[in-house]
Amino acid sequence: MNKLDAIINQAERQCKVHGTRLTDKRKQVLAGLLKSGKALSAYELVDFCKKEFGETIPAMTVYRILDFLEEENLAHKLKIANKYVACSHIPCDHNHQPQFLICTKCQKVEEISIDFSIIQALEKNVKQAGFQVVNSKLEMDCVCDECKEAAIKPANIRCKLKV
Repeated sequence: MNKLDAIINQAERQCKVHGTRLTDKRKQVLAGLLKSGKALSAYELVDFCKKEFGETIPAMTVYRILDFLEEENLAHKLKIANKYVACSHIPCDHNHQPQFLICTKCQKVEEISIDFSIIQALEKNVKQAGFQVVNSKLEMDCVCDECKEAAIKPANIRCKLKV
């Protein structure tokens, strides 16, 4: 069994515990998120399912599937990018506070963990400012190391000097 299959199986077990089902179409959409390594829109997932599985899933169905995956904590919606990523904690079976680093160049997404005490301190500051936290998920626009390196490398341009 490969890593992708193991994660899908864990997601399926997680759904059963919650009294829900990870149908074949839901598995296909989740597989698309897991394989991509970057944030995807519903329409990109429609294209993925058609290309990978030869199955056309209407965009509205993909949106409903994404809502389901979010409710089951199997996927996260990134508000900054208006796209979705698979939860990187599916195989872990532990509670976490999702935080995302999003490369503005290539759309690569990294889910990181931060200490709950940091979230508690932020929530305290929010409350003191007269607000109530609705969702403590953090999303940060970043540039990944690969894109940073690509921007720094000098172009291989050959110049001919006339003397």
